Amino acid sequence: MKSGIDKRWASSPIVTRYPKNPILTAESVPFPSLLTFNAGVAKFLGKYVMVFRNDYGDADKKIIQGTNLGLAFSIDGIHWEVQSKPCLEISDADILWINDPRLTVIDSRCYLTYAIIARSGVRGGIAVTDDFEHFEICHTSLPDNRNLVLFPEKIDNKFVRLDRPFANYLRSDPGRFDIWISNSPDLTYWGNHQLLLDAKKIPYSNEKIGPGAPPVKTSRGWLHIFHAVYVHPGRRKNGWEGVWNKEYLAGILLLDKDNPYEVRGFSKKPLIVPEVPYEVSGGFRNHVIFPAGMIVEETGEVKIYYGAADTVECLAMGEVDELINFVLDNQT
Repeated sequence: MKSGIDKRWASSPIVTRYPKNPILTAESVPFPSLLTFNAGVAKFLGKYVMVFRNDYGDADKKIIQGTNLGLAFSIDGIHWEVQSKPCLEISDADILWINDPRLTVIDSRCYLTYAIIARSGVRGGIAVTDDFEHFEICHTSLPDNRNLVLFPEKIDNKFVRLDRPFANYLRSDPGRFDIWISNSPDLTYWGNHQLLLDAKKIPYSNEKIGPGAPPVKTSRGWLHIFHAVYVHPGRRKNGWEGVWNKEYLAGILLLDKDNPYEVRGFSKKPLIVPEVPYEVSGGFRNHVIFPAGMIVEETGEVKIYYGAADTVECLAMGEVDELINFVLDNQT
């Protein structure tokens, strides 16, 4: 299929898209919805739980008027029952929108990380819940930061997170932003900040990269799927937006199991590339793959949840050993 982009890459054959994608669309949502995408997914209290970004507004004029977070449950991780109302409201005069959630279970509690579009800038937030009806806000970052994801267990008795700060004052390359790592004794105070992965090292990015799904622990290290952005300067109209010249791809990296500050490898080729109709056409922003959820089943199957074209939520599957080998075999 001709996508309108000079295709330099293709999705790896080790990943298979669910044949009935998308798994969630605006038509499934029982409250106002135009776009449903970029969902965090986890296994919690015996079921799969999904918190998704829900944009609403004027469908005829294709105007987005606001964003909230929707909630859905599933018994198989494929078929979802969306709940009757958004799951989190934050009363703060500075906050305009909340979006792009991720879910991580730590010590039998479910943590929600999210991005805040605020008058003061873009910020990242962390909340915790035991029932998805009541949330405790644990932390809100300084501007400008987003894509906060938590590791699913403490390491050396500290919480660990990945994020993507993007303040660009006096930055020599103002469009390039990277993945950072830090830790905390209590989820409130964060320190030991370190650059984890430089966007310049990713061949399929000429702009920024950012954390995707929370890392998953394997016998060979922490496996993490991330997003990478490639700008096509000559492209203009490509979706609802007047100008959209970016392509989002998914890559994957492996961190040391005992010291996640140490990168053992990252894929020099992308894992998932926008290729099929619901990823490259008819969306708000076409040519976007945005992974925000990854679950490793007991069988070794990996479910990768990703937003497509900033419009719908989709699913891809792979095997954990093949994903690890894809990282380690693509170092040159």
